Amino acid sequence: MTSATTLSFATPFAPADSKLANYKRQHIPAFTWDAHACLPLDEKTPIDLLDTYVAGHIDYVCVNVGMDMNSIAHILRVIAAFRAKIAAHPDKYMQIENFEDLEIAKSKGLLGVGFDLEGSVMLQDMPEMVPVFAKLGVKQIHFAYNRNNSVSGGCHDVDISLTDLGVQMVKAVNASGMIMDCSHTGRQSSLDIMRVSSKPVVFSHANPRELGGHERCIDDEQIKACADTGGVIGICGFQRFIKSKNAPEVPDMIRHIKYAVDLVGVDHVGIGLDTMPSVAGTNDFPDGVDKDFYWPAASGYGPAAGGAAVFDPRKLPALADALISTGYSADDVDKIMGQNFIRVAKASW
Repeated sequence: MTSATTLSFATPFAPADSKLANYKRQHIPAFTWDAHACLPLDEKTPIDLLDTYVAGHIDYVCVNVGMDMNSIAHILRVIAAFRAKIAAHPDKYMQIENFEDLEIAKSKGLLGVGFDLEGSVMLQDMPEMVPVFAKLGVKQIHFAYNRNNSVSGGCHDVDISLTDLGVQMVKAVNASGMIMDCSHTGRQSSLDIMRVSSKPVVFSHANPRELGGHERCIDDEQIKACADTGGVIGICGFQRFIKSKNAPEVPDMIRHIKYAVDLVGVDHVGIGLDTMPSVAGTNDFPDGVDKDFYWPAASGYGPAAGGAAVFDPRKLPALADALISTGYSADDVDKIMGQNFIRVAKASW
């Protein structure tokens, strides 16, 4: 997630235009998985924001419920509110608690929803906290949000190794049925996590640095190390990381997908858009946050850094069709659109 307040990174989804409304699908993937999305971290957030993912024919979306700068009290309020609102709409959404729930939700035509944590400060230096959050619906976690902490290094800080506590945390994640993620994590810490983990490790929303150029992107060694664990790189739709002149479109996504596929193979590439809708009257940071610390201008944030649009999830059907037109087989497109992350979930949950 990126700051939705002073940095103006979150923009509301535009009303569906006629091209989206009348789009005729040529290839329907077996399962569509968005590995990371954001909603405003506020109890007042309307859950019908998830309808945008329904409109994109997404079968499962992993929604952020807290970051390193959010207090435990804040995170628990968000989890409680989101769970209650999802449960209140059993005709549209289903909370995913275990791997079998994915098939149940799909068979009922429901959007499956899981949660992720971006950071480890909320774990309070206690590996014992990992299974507690797992029981609350957290299916995925990475350990540092941009900055270093007691567990791991962040991508916009001094590059440090995974700490001894971090090694314990990886083992706790592996044992608790979560997907181990390395998005936002410092380079060395990410390589250490992938060495320590006994389960596949993912970058749920990250792009190749060779194309994106941003400090938050990942280099070829990290991509290869991820693939070596059996993991998946979720191509992120955020403009600044995808390095597009305008709001990212299908060709921009394909450019990054192709680079990763060419580097490590089609079994290790997926989708993690990092969508960030904003809602008037909601507040991601009720406890106050030093936004300049977590999103430093020197690392490519703020109004002077350029565009901050995100690929529209309603265009994922068009992306699947374009991959077919580009020459990918139907089986390969199914892997990219969701089956690769399903494989990781089966191994991890």
